[in-house]
Amino acid sequence: MTPAAIVSKLWNYCNVLRDDGMSYGDYVEQLTYLLFLKMADERTKPPYNQPSNVPADY
Repeated sequence: MTPAAIVSKLWNYCNVLRDDGMSYGDYVEQLTYLLFLKMADERTKPPYNQPSNVPADY
């Protein structure tokens, strides 16, 4: 996936959240959290193979 495609997908999520009545600060917080979880997940897979820093009960 290209950086432009990732940015486009992120803005699409922003538009959905905004249309659902969330404020700018709220959806930035939610998207930041989703990006953190995605990055944490990717670090557990090859070539990194690192243990997850996210608690198992989440």
